[in-house]
Amino acid sequence: MASSGNPSQTRFAILRKLLAEGLASTQDEIREALEAAGHEVTQSTVSRDLRKLEAVKAIDSKGRTIYRLAEDSGAVITANGSLLDMILSVVHNETMIVMHTTPGSASLVARHLDHVRPGGILGTIAGDDTIFIAPPKSSTIKKTIQDITESFH
Repeated sequence: MASSGNPSQTRFAILRKLLAEGLASTQDEIREALEAAGHEVTQSTVSRDLRKLEAVKAIDSKGRTIYRLAEDSGAVITANGSLLDMILSVVHNETMIVMHTTPGSASLVARHLDHVRPGGILGTIAGDDTIFIAPPKSSTIKKTIQDITESFH
């Protein structure tokens, strides 16, 4: 175990360094790295820590999904190009907008949408490669989709 300072603060510092270096592609890799540094943690602790640090999944220059700190991921540009390049399709059913992304990219794209709120969207729910987007009104859904697309340019 780490001996100096608050153990969770020390763990967060190590985790921030791992994320900044862009070497962590799975929560298990993160857990192993933290254990190697003297912090015995479970996968659920790693998951909670990643949420607390607002980590996002990104794609590195080799096309590998990695965890990054949101502030390190860039507003619209990632190591693999623009966020627009990660979007595969945008569809709707007159009440909900669904965006499909490349694998592992949904949280990064959703973070941009939640920050910019194009078209006045209410919010997003992101999985690995799918984002549910709540539009402000169903009557303006097509305009909202246009505003979402324009927000990536």
